[in-house]
Amino acid sequence: MSESAIHVQDVVKRFGDVTALDGISFDVEPGTVFGLLGPNGAGKTTAVRILTTIISPDAGSASVLGRDVVGSADEVRRLMGLAGQYAAVDDLLTGRENLRMIGKLTHIPKEQIAPRASELLDRFGLSDAADRPVRTYSGGMRRRLDLAAALVHRPPVLFLDEPTTGLDPLGRSQMWDMIRELVSDGTTVLLTTQYLEEADRLAKRIAVIDRGHVIAEGTPAELKSRLGDTVVEMGFADEETATRAHDTLAPHKPEREGNLVRLSSAEGPKVLVDVLRRLDDTALTPASLSVREPSLDDVFLTLTGKHAEPTEQIDERQLARTGGAR
Repeated sequence: MSESAIHVQDVVKRFGDVTALDGISFDVEPGTVFGLLGPNGAGKTTAVRILTTIISPDAGSASVLGRDVVGSADEVRRLMGLAGQYAAVDDLLTGRENLRMIGKLTHIPKEQIAPRASELLDRFGLSDAADRPVRTYSGGMRRRLDLAAALVHRPPVLFLDEPTTGLDPLGRSQMWDMIRELVSDGTTVLLTTQYLEEADRLAKRIAVIDRGHVIAEGTPAELKSRLGDTVVEMGFADEETATRAHDTLAPHKPEREGNLVRLSSAEGPKVLVDVLRRLDDTALTPASLSVREPSLDDVFLTLTGKHAEPTEQIDERQLARTGGAR
């Protein structure tokens, strides 16, 4: 493997009494998408803020293309682009004016600014709206413009912090196509997401983060292979019945979540026959039954005991605002 485009070693970050990152480590191969997967508050955004030199780590080290994010912060900024969950474009300016402004701020040669803006507007399907104020753009158009702004100075490394949050399925699919195109051109992308399908479709490797720790890392296939070849899910009429079914199927080490009982096995057909026999012997009939391949959601649920999109988590952005981000 070639030298890492992004290297993170034992990074720690605290905001007051809260530890947002607790010694995370990972490496990103050049010209690939690396996914940081986890719920709100897991540490994803804090990691991106450190790698993009917005804040400094309290311990450990990190580098982008061999440049230390603390000691060579100016060099790192020239080498990377950042597009986040919230579009960082000016509503009062047109799309073209936003990109030209970014060109000036990133010090690209003056004669290249206008052609580069036009090129990106065309590439991201915004040419027809180029001279309209951004306040008239849809959410998907704003997100595409934000990504274009991150690419004005042609950075070899791009950080995307939950870039498709809030987009409809079509907008999300369009964003995925754009990310694939960037990677095919040689860009290295670090993508944070709560969307399991997004990580599965785009990332060559994934690090699962929970409460500031990397709890698993590998390719999507490697992570899913930990659960065996087949997942059996059974829905029951109520939680009491589901609990009885869970106890009945104890030899197969099932998991129960409300009315749902789930188990996985490398011997799918054999296990399914035994499961149905055991349920029939105890007069327990599922209201629904599905047999499928394991998903990243199954991986996350097995690793953490919860799905990847919980409703109650520490908000990293609030921590950064109140914890002295610099």
